[in-house]
Amino acid sequence: MKAEAHELQRARLPTTETGTPTLKNVFISRRSRLITWLLRRFMRPWLKWALHGSYERIARLQLLTASRVCKDACGFDLDYDVIGAPDAGVPGHVVGHLDQTGKPVVLWLHGGAFVLPAAPEIHVRLVAQLCRELDAVGFLPDYRLAPFNRFPAALDDCERAYKALLDLGFAGPRIVLAGESAGGNLVLGLLQRIRRKGWPMPACAIPVSPATELGRVHAPPSRTLRMKSDPILPIASLQRVDEMYAGGHDACDPELSPLYADCRGFPPMYLLASDAEVLLDDTVLFARRAKAAGVDVRFEIWPVLPHAFPLFGALYPEVRQAREDIVAFARSTL
Repeated sequence: MKAEAHELQRARLPTTETGTPTLKNVFISRRSRLITWLLRRFMRPWLKWALHGSYERIARLQLLTASRVCKDACGFDLDYDVIGAPDAGVPGHVVGHLDQTGKPVVLWLHGGAFVLPAAPEIHVRLVAQLCRELDAVGFLPDYRLAPFNRFPAALDDCERAYKALLDLGFAGPRIVLAGESAGGNLVLGLLQRIRRKGWPMPACAIPVSPATELGRVHAPPSRTLRMKSDPILPIASLQRVDEMYAGGHDACDPELSPLYADCRGFPPMYLLASDAEVLLDDTVLFARRAKAAGVDVRFEIWPVLPHAFPLFGALYPEVRQAREDIVAFARSTL
């Protein structure tokens, strides 16, 4: 039965013209495989415990996550500031100086199941690394979090952040819009709002392991095929995330579940996911629909590594290649 499930999953992967699944050809070391096993053993139970905690426990975890200071800013000045119009400001982490509007800007929407804030040690460091390679500046909006703020609060804040960058003088085609996990969901929701407002589209969008279906905990199929092997995500517990974030809102709303979005007019997109994660098919099916809508889509599936793996450069040396691939794609669109 396991072999049949594996073949079923491979059959649904994006294919090249020859029909071969586009699994990234990269060597994963024994050390990295051991780390993935340890994550499955310890990280997934911890995340399950965290998501089923009281609101006070969640607030304590939010404070703990935000307290992880970035110790390597790649030579950039770091700040936490409010940007945007007086009646539509949004706070966030600034990498470099946002008065350098002649440079590209990386707008990174962090993940964390819509519940956890950006961890500066992880998220700000990654954005600083990307900015160094792109000669860019960066902004990570500190959007409002569930369960204390429900949809569409987080997406509203991301919209304010994008508008604030435009108002500061950054041209749309000089903005690299990216995010992982819940942040990947927000990237795809934000693109819909940018199109509806008639604002300039960003140079590109880079959703990493995005959650694209919030209405069904049991589907797409990788959620059941990978539910025992995913190194990080306890899929059954994610239903509580949907409840805390979406509340009673219709989860078929494309801003909540971008799998059902009209992708026409979206900028070039580079999607990444792992073949080990329960959200693999969230990315697979969205990539198909975007490509069918005429979007220039590049999509790569990495083996073994966990959900949102480009964040974990401190654990996995292989992630350097993923970061280089992201930089190369962004540079090609700027």
